[in-house]
Amino acid sequence: CCPVYLGGSSSPYGIGTNVSKRTCDQLRCTACDFHVSLFNDYIWDQSCDYLFFRNNMPELSKLRAKMIKKKGARAYACQCSWRSIDELTDLQTDQQLRWVCGKH
Repeated sequence: CCPVYLGGSSSPYGIGTNVSKRTCDQLRCTACDFHVSLFNDYIWDQSCDYLFFRNNMPELSKLRAKMIKKKGARAYACQCSWRSIDELTDLQTDQQLRWVCGKH
């Protein structure tokens, strides 16, 4: 993917390009070396913190405790970072995230 896009649940998955703006579903974190999980129609609760994800990733049953249903959104998380996204977003606009395309 180049550029790498994140997006809400209405954004299609696939290889993102400048022409074909698709959200990457093969994200990997270069900080914690974890696969980035994504959950359609959910956002993260504001009380989420680093320890919550460090202790509970990737177990969906434990993560659900801090997931809020929101149609059109997509919740992303690895062991060290998390984001709730509503619309198509270029990953480069968020300098704090260390996520890259893990190859399709």
